[in-house]
Order: sequence, then structure tokens, then C-alpha cells
Amino acid sequence: MNKTYDVIIIGAGPAGLSAALYAGRARLSTLLIEKEREGGQIVTTSEVENYPGNIEHESGQTLIARMSDQATKFGAEKVFDTITELTLEGDVKVIKGAKGEYHGKTVIVATGAFPRKLGCPGEAEFTGKGVSYCATCDAAFFEDFEVYVVGGGNSAVEEAMFCAKYARKVTILNRTEALTAEKAIQEKVFAHPKVEIAWNTEVVELKGDGILTSMTLRDTVSGETREVEADEEDGTFGVFIFIGFVPNTALVEGKLTTERGYIVTDEDMRTNIPGVFAAGDLRKKTLRQVVTAAADGAIAATMCEHYLA
Repeated sequence: MNKTYDVIIIGAGPAGLSAALYAGRARLSTLLIEKEREGGQIVTTSEVENYPGNIEHESGQTLIARMSDQATKFGAEKVFDTITELTLEGDVKVIKGAKGEYHGKTVIVATGAFPRKLGCPGEAEFTGKGVSYCATCDAAFFEDFEVYVVGGGNSAVEEAMFCAKYARKVTILNRTEALTAEKAIQEKVFAHPKVEIAWNTEVVELKGDGILTSMTLRDTVSGETREVEADEEDGTFGVFIFIGFVPNTALVEGKLTTERGYIVTDEDMRTNIPGVFAAGDLRKKTLRQVVTAAADGAIAATMCEHYLA
């Protein structure tokens, strides 16, 4: 017979790891389920400057490693599995995965979000062959090459500066005439000698033969298009896409109340089903950052404890 945990947490990003830490410290039997690797979006970030107390140029990987160690220290069990079905009604929730079935008295859904795609021709074909959604993972492959970064928010601008550590030139392709990144980050990129910004510019098509060799850009104001070709000596260039994220909530669609794909909770992370909570970037809220995800996880785990009591 399967063990029935006090708390099952689905997703091991900052929200899930924070929840595992708090649930473990509360002496609740806790299972943390992750599909592939711990960390979520932040694990791909080269430098985390806006997490309170961080003054040592910490990366997403190092921050997550310490969070993971803390959760383990306080007794959280971990398993890597792909969840395929959820039964959330009733006193015992049933989580079915490719590797097994898990039972819990409470559940915290913390599956985060995944990168939004451009949706243009060639994007899927050249992913991993010139197109990337992770500068930390792939920027080094483009050392001394030209790189283009699509987007204008915090992630796009920060990752553009990271790419500039390797690339000989980085061009940010921004659909409007202003960035949406925080002012402090904008100041850094405007002053960066290797980064330029192409305003009112969007990618229409990505092309190549086996690897990315050219792309079509369009001026969002005039409608005019132009072709960008890889340098003859390089043979390719990099396109890094950072245009936001899509909540990873397909598993709970039709079960939990959602709005535009994001799970609706109250301020205590409660969903519409008793004993089921949501935490992190998949939740409807104003700010999606590591610090708010960690706070969500702490609150969700504390509310699990209250629910069980």
C-alpha cells in the first residue's frame, strides 16, 4: 500500500523548494515531485541580484542548490517523475505519474511556467541549432559570434548582458520603442559597449540549412522587412528568445479555477478545492520573482499545516 504523505509538492522551483523546507520543518511528511531538474526558470539565470541578502553575485544554480539542500536537511523526500493525472477531491489526493502513484492529504501545485514561443516559421526547426531560451545554457556556444536577443523585459536585458560575455556583438530586438525592464537594468545595458538595441523590430522568420543562417525582421511601425544573414566566416548566429512565460497548468485545467491559464488563489494560496494549494509563477498575481515564489511556498506549506490540524 502506498504511503500517504501529509504534503505532496508538485514542482521543485523556488516555490516548491521553499514549501518543502517549511513543511519539513513543521514535521510534516513531505514528498517533492519534479519532472526533470530542480530549479525552474531561475536555474538558467547567470546572476541573481534582486534576492534579499544576496551580495555575492550568486547564480540561479547556486541559489537553487542551497534551497534544495535545506529542503533535504529537514526531511523532504524527493522523486523525479512526470505527473500524468491528478485526483484532487476527497481527503486523500491521488497523484499519478509515469513511474508510480502518490497519495497525499494535501497538495501544493508549484509547476511554474515555461518560455513563451515566438510562433514564427523556423523557430521549432532551429531550436538547439541557433535558437535558444537559455543564455546560461547556450551563450558559450556563440563565443565571438553575433547574437540577437528577442524581448525587452528584465530577463531579456539581463541575458543579453550575459551573452555579451561571449559574443562579439549582441543586438536586442525590441518590438516597441521602449524597454520594460527595470530602470537600473536598463542603465547597465545602455552603457554596455557590446550591446545595441533595434527598436520597433520583430522576428518574422528564421531560416537555414541544418543550422540557423538567416532571419527576416520586420519594422513594427513601417511594416518594412529586412534580411539578416550570418557572417560568412561564422556561418551562423544565435537568437535567444525571452518574451515571457506560459503557466504550466494543463494538468489542473478544469479542476482548479484559472484565469488566462493562471491558478486563482486567495492570499493564503488556497485554491477552490480544500487541501489543494498553489504557489509560484503559475498563480495569478502581480509580481513573479524568486522572492515572491519563495514566499508563496512558505505560506502554502504553513496553510497545509493548519489544514491538517
